[in-house]
Amino acid sequence: MTDVYEVEQPDTLEPRRDCWYLTGPTASGKTEVGIELAKQLNAEIISLDSMSVYRDMNIGTAKPTPQQRADLPHHLLDVVDPNEEYSLSQYVRDAHRVIDEICTRGREVLFVGGTPLYLKSLLRGVYPGPPADWAFREQIEAELEEVGIAALHQRLEQVDPLAAAKLHPNDKRRIIRALEVYRHDGQPISHEQVHFDEIPDQACKVFALEWPRPTLHDRIEARVDEMFKNGLIEEVQSLQTRYGQLGRTANQAVGYREAIEYLDQATDLKHVIEKVKARTRQFARRQETWFRGLAECQRIDVNTQAPANEVAELILTLGDYTARG
Repeated sequence: MTDVYEVEQPDTLEPRRDCWYLTGPTASGKTEVGIELAKQLNAEIISLDSMSVYRDMNIGTAKPTPQQRADLPHHLLDVVDPNEEYSLSQYVRDAHRVIDEICTRGREVLFVGGTPLYLKSLLRGVYPGPPADWAFREQIEAELEEVGIAALHQRLEQVDPLAAAKLHPNDKRRIIRALEVYRHDGQPISHEQVHFDEIPDQACKVFALEWPRPTLHDRIEARVDEMFKNGLIEEVQSLQTRYGQLGRTANQAVGYREAIEYLDQATDLKHVIEKVKARTRQFARRQETWFRGLAECQRIDVNTQAPANEVAELILTLGDYTARG
């Protein structure tokens, strides 16, 4: 559960609006509804989750079970080891390749997952930009300790005022990325990204599950309790034994970051669990904000009384209507 912004190989990756997309915040029931929808569509599922690409990170990412994966083809799960980096552009390229493979089999393509930047990049295309410059990022991180994030945002305003206006002044990661692109290309990142912010004029079959906030929080609490009951701490210990230190992205995943802190600092487990719940609620709110700001998304109101197959039938009906419209 984290944002991904590392990109590489500066060629344009065009939109893919010919697929079905099912998204929503964490713990909203995407996996179950997605499987039912895929069955009705005769579709194969491509994961839309930035943490599920990592091998052996299973409990904290709530990947589909082995039985679910055996019953229905799933793609872009377990792509790289958790001590490796996997960029946005790598994901989009891999997704384009898998889309084409599925289409040759005469089946529909259904993306299921909750990483907003993956979703937007597939729907509107992406300008990957230059490779990550880790030395530059470390230099900026060191400067931040002395001058603070406000000074960094002011520096971006000087070289790319459009990007600075779009980014929250505390969005450290994307501010650094914008400065990195300017340093590498000599051109503002906003100049390259303008057409990717345009809302497509064609209909898209993009559906976001939406729960009442209190109900979603209850589901998150139950999800986190189940993760720890199923052995999240032991999974993290196993990851550290097998891979050593996790990569920069995997290391920041909600649940894994706190479990690592627990193992390193021997903190109180109950406190750790509550911290994971709080951070997961915060993460879910950020996801919801993203989805509501993405014009392509049609929101699907869900309640505890609606089984997954009925939600899938509703989405299928709306998708057919969208296609005809």
